[in-house]
Amino acid sequence: MMPDSNSLFTGEAQPSIETLAEGVTLLRAFCREEAPALLDAIATVVADSRFRNMVVPSGHTMSVAMTNCGDLGWITDRTGYRYTAHDPLTGKPWPPMPAPLLHLAQRAAATAAFPRFTPNACLINRYAPGTRLSLHQDKNEQDYTHPIVSVSLGLPATFLLGTLRRTDTPRRIRIEHGDTLVWGGPARLIYHGVAPIAASTHPLTGPFRINLTFRRVATKLS
Repeated sequence: MMPDSNSLFTGEAQPSIETLAEGVTLLRAFCREEAPALLDAIATVVADSRFRNMVVPSGHTMSVAMTNCGDLGWITDRTGYRYTAHDPLTGKPWPPMPAPLLHLAQRAAATAAFPRFTPNACLINRYAPGTRLSLHQDKNEQDYTHPIVSVSLGLPATFLLGTLRRTDTPRRIRIEHGDTLVWGGPARLIYHGVAPIAASTHPLTGPFRINLTFRRVATKLS
C-alpha cells in the first residue's frame, strides 16, 4: 500500500508492528489518527486531577509531571512508591478512565498477543523539553501476568529498552506521535526509561510529549 501524501510530507512512519524482543512489541502509528480524541479525553481527566511533579523517596522532585485515571493511581512521595484509590491533592477518587483510553489499551494489548487485558490504572505523564525518566522497573502492581501498554502522543522521544538486569546497556528506540509499546510475559519486568526530550513543538501538544501507561494492579494498596 502506498503511503499517503501527508505522511510523505511530515515524515511520519506508516502503521507497522515490530517485535523488539521476546514479549516486547512496538505498534508504529497505532493511534495516530485517534490522537485528537485521546487528548480531549485526557483534558477531562486533568480538569479534575491536575498534573503535578511528585517527590521520590530520596526527596528529589521528578521532572516529569503526572496525574492518573482509573480505579487506582500511581504516586510517589517521601514514604515510597504505591497505588492509591484517591488523588492526594483533591482527596477524591481518581477520575474514571475515559472509554477511548480504555479501548485503546485493550486493542493494543490484543494486537501484541495479550488478549483480555483490562487495565485499572492509567498513569498520564507530561514531558517538557529536557525532562527524562531514569531506568526503572514497573513492579508495584503485584501481579505480573498482565502487560504494560505505553502510548506516546506529541513530541518524539527516545525510549530506553533495557533487559531484566539494570547493568545492561539499554537499546535506544525512537518513539513518535501515535506509537504504542506493549511489553509483558518474559519482558514484564524489563528496565526501561526515556532519554531527555528534545525541544520542539507539536501541532496537537505544543511543547510537550504526553505518555499514557496502562497497567493492571492486583490490589488496592492504599
